[in-house]
Amino acid sequence: MKMAADYSSEGGWATGALTVLGLETSCDETAASVVRLSPEGEATVLSSVVHSQIDDHAAYGGVVPEIAARSHVEMIDGVVRRAMEEAGLTYEALDGVAATAGPGLVGGVMVGLSFGKAVALARGLPLIAVNHLEGHAVSARLGQPVDYPFLLLLVSGGHCQLLEVRGVGEMTRLGTTIDDAAGEAFDKIAKALGLGYPGGPALEKLAETGDGARFDLPRALLGRKDCDFSFSGLKTAAARLAQACETDQQRADLADAVQTAIARQLSERSDRALKAYAEAHPHRLFVVAGGVAANRTVRATLQATAEKNGFAFLAPPMAYCTDNAAMIALAGAERLRKGLVSDIDTAARPRWPLDEYSALNDPTHAPGRKGAKA
Repeated sequence: MKMAADYSSEGGWATGALTVLGLETSCDETAASVVRLSPEGEATVLSSVVHSQIDDHAAYGGVVPEIAARSHVEMIDGVVRRAMEEAGLTYEALDGVAATAGPGLVGGVMVGLSFGKAVALARGLPLIAVNHLEGHAVSARLGQPVDYPFLLLLVSGGHCQLLEVRGVGEMTRLGTTIDDAAGEAFDKIAKALGLGYPGGPALEKLAETGDGARFDLPRALLGRKDCDFSFSGLKTAAARLAQACETDQQRADLADAVQTAIARQLSERSDRALKAYAEAHPHRLFVVAGGVAANRTVRATLQATAEKNGFAFLAPPMAYCTDNAAMIALAGAERLRKGLVSDIDTAARPRWPLDEYSALNDPTHAPGRKGAKA
């Protein structure tokens, strides 16, 4: 069954304002948001509710998929109800419902997607299945109007990619991590230092009192001419050094060294992509999105790199760097504007590359049972 509509009718979705409910359950946040997209493409967040599961997972030092999925089941109805109340709207005011359909922890993804399908069927609304990474890609547009195209660094706990973004559904991969993501490196090294969960923010706070110059950490891929990333060597070396740290100052110094090393590699590989992008495009905008974009050192380093290359720099407001449903609602509204609606039997996907052509034809990871990774 396909949810379809007449997008060309006067005053319809093709030209009028769109109000979309977004749902996000890909990891350990249960989130719902209502976003209105104006005919001119300006996004207004009418509500954004996020229920964090940090307390549920803290004792385990990381996200437990089964616990996360059960929490999504328990919380999603209340979170959606609150988002609708804060927006001051009823379901009759919606033009569509967007839900993350992947990538992520598939048990959690299924919860939000199933809820979205139920709303779509019950209210006769179009369903828009959204790639979680596409949500991050458009998230900078939640803070201010941003024109396409732009160069994007998407840097989060599970992903680290450089992409040319021409619009929703139109993204080309320029570089990606060949092993671990930057956010994963932050979290795993933080755990080795004995810091709490989530590790990234805890490591950033510890680094404020550190002097990383005392540690010499490895630098990856210096001889490669592409725009790929690698953080596994840094993660392993820093975890071993963490075992030898005996004082709080030594741990702070290592935290500062790690943060500087991650920011440096992101800057070095982005610098290469910026130069290549500038040769092909007169429009020079560098957008950094994803959870790691909330790190102040990373953000400042990348802004300096962008300005050095003559690019404007933009990152989402801090509230929209980490997982949220406003970005899913916006991506859904932009897709709905283009008439890109989903079948009601759309399946949840644990893997879902933004640039599927490159992921399949130039893979950095061998495609497995779950599909191509990135």
